[in-house]
Parts: sequence; C-alpha cells; structure tokens
Amino acid sequence: MSTLTIVKYGHPILREKARDVKKFGSRERDLITAMAETMYEARGIGLAAPQVGISERLFVVDVDQDDEIGPSSRRLRVFINPEIIWESEEDEPFKEGCLSIPGVEAEVYRPSRIKVVARDENFEPFELEAGELLARVIQHEFDHLEGILFVDRVAASRRAALAGQLNKIKRATLEDLRAAGLAI
Repeated sequence: MSTLTIVKYGHPILREKARDVKKFGSRERDLITAMAETMYEARGIGLAAPQVGISERLFVVDVDQDDEIGPSSRRLRVFINPEIIWESEEDEPFKEGCLSIPGVEAEVYRPSRIKVVARDENFEPFELEAGELLARVIQHEFDHLEGILFVDRVAASRRAALAGQLNKIKRATLEDLRAAGLAI
C-alpha cells in the first residue's frame, strides 16, 4: 500500500469533529497500514485520520521508533474510537509540532498522565494508562479527532507570534484546494 497525502493547516477537515468508526473490515485495516506507512515516511510519531482527509475517529502512534535502529524498533499503537476517561491534574509543558502544520513548533501544556479506552487494530477494546511522551501524543492525536489543533492550545501571545507562519500555510492550502476544484 502506498502512503497518503497529509492535509495541511487551513484544510476544513482539520476543524471537524470526526465520526465514530461503526464497522471494521479490510478498508479500515488498509487505512491503518497506509496511515502507519505515511507516519513513518514523514518521520512523525502520531497521525490521525483527519490528517489524511478522512473524518473518522482513528489514529496511530509510535513513540518508540528509532531511525538509527530501523523498523525493528517500531511499536505501532492503534486507537479506534478513543475516549480519554481520566487526566492527571498536573500539566507539563512540552514543545509540540504537527505533520499538518509543517515548520511550526510551540510549547503546549497538557496533563502529564491520562487513561484512555479505545479499540485496537483488531477492533478489540482496551484500556491504557499512559504518561510522558505517549500521553502527550495520544492527547495531541485525540485533539485532531475533535477538530482541535495544537496551536489552539498555545498561549495567546505565542499564537499571535505564529500568525504569519500559520496564515502562509493556510493560504497555500486554500490555493491547492481551489486548484483541485474543491469547495472551501
């Protein structure tokens, strides 16, 4: 399977609340495989379905991969219809970036630990308590399913400083959509 196109900031799907995955079959398995390949090729550690133009509550995460070791270090985690059911009261800052907002990084405060329930790549239910980087990436990808981007969570002064970069990406995205004949 080939990689997918990652949609960029300004694409309307990134602001939509994604739909639940109602059934699970070969289409969804193929999507998971393609999303994982896309994430690895883009050198990301997480990718949500809306980021590849699909409004479904699904994301993939791998915080263990090591490019120097190669594919044997990969530990792909799949989250279908996830819900964050608990968050720690302690928030921690961390510089985040996003494959849909290339070249932009900013410090975001998020709970340091979470508990999530979801379905895995076999559509089996599971519960996971996560901390540190894994907790952060799960929250970041979960936000994509809610139509929230990490730049929405940065301090207002920092967001204002990023406005020029964000507007440049958004203009290019909208031009691409118009050129493709897609309604905006």
